[in-house]
Amino acid sequence: MTDDELITAVRAHVVGRTLPPPALEADVSKAEETVGHPMPQLLRRLYLEIVNGGFGPRGVVSLTDTGDWFSERVDIAMAYHDFANPDESLPRGIVPLMDRGCAMWALIDFRAEDGQMWDWDPNLCCMQHALAPLEQSLAQWLADWLHGTVPQGPYPQRESVSKNCSSA
Repeated sequence: MTDDELITAVRAHVVGRTLPPPALEADVSKAEETVGHPMPQLLRRLYLEIVNGGFGPRGVVSLTDTGDWFSERVDIAMAYHDFANPDESLPRGIVPLMDRGCAMWALIDFRAEDGQMWDWDPNLCCMQHALAPLEQSLAQWLADWLHGTVPQGPYPQRESVSKNCSSA
């Protein structure tokens, strides 16, 4: 799917839901300043053209406090700062995007133009191995969501990797 097709499909998928209005350009700029990298273009368009959070399998975190919290974090900056603590540090530019429940998160790499997706799941092994790339872009991840194939629990490829963890 092209970015335009994804934007159209996501818009159709969220129509009729009570979600916040689109974000402002200043909200995107503030998030980029916090992270230190530009937001992937498709993610930028989703926030600016459709809705400020709430799209995706479980509701992507908003850029600002919209009053509609899609996780325990009020906005993307809070989620990013919470993961910057010594116990859960992420490489700079990898941003928590969606709370999957049970301490699991879908994350996006602002350093990658196509928004490579990452998984955070400390339940499978240990904190040292909680972060792993999903080997898919934001576009692929959204297409999986739209087709109903994003797993509710751990990502299957992560389960096999965790079995080899010596810390488990």
